[in-house]
Amino acid sequence: MATEVRVLSHAVDQAGDVLDRVRPDQLGLRTPCADWELAELVDHLVSTPGRFLTMMRGEQPDWGAAPPHVAESWGPVFRVAGDDLVHAWHQAEDPPVPADFQVAELALHTWDVASAIGYPVDRLDPEIAERGLAFLRANLTDDNRAPVFGAEVEPPAGAGPYERLAAFAGRQV
Repeated sequence: MATEVRVLSHAVDQAGDVLDRVRPDQLGLRTPCADWELAELVDHLVSTPGRFLTMMRGEQPDWGAAPPHVAESWGPVFRVAGDDLVHAWHQAEDPPVPADFQVAELALHTWDVASAIGYPVDRLDPEIAERGLAFLRANLTDDNRAPVFGAEVEPPAGAGPYERLAAFAGRQV
């Protein structure tokens, strides 16, 4: 579990770094997430660690509910809950969810935000995407994709780990 938590911690740091790059004038941009503008995706990503903390307590978050809107300081707001999440993992004796599930969610949405704002994807940590993709490949089937994930698409030749992750999750890359 130590490796999973280390990678999760890096995924939290990385997502916070990408969120730091979002500018208010970009919030209307389209994202690789179908039907989401950047503002909606940022709110979703910022709320994700808190929802994961709910899961760590053995409760089920309402993923369908709109998250609170955060108007600025997305990286710092995200990091507060992200740090709480990593701390909860360090204290967890029998976690109810795998850390790699959380890594996959953070990796995919970090790529989504990075792609929308033009952040260089080659600066993202490949280990995070590789662990996230391995988790999704082991757990995501054609039967349980919808409505969250689209059908797998073919990644372009020479695609890196984030592009392969995004393509597996149904994103056009």
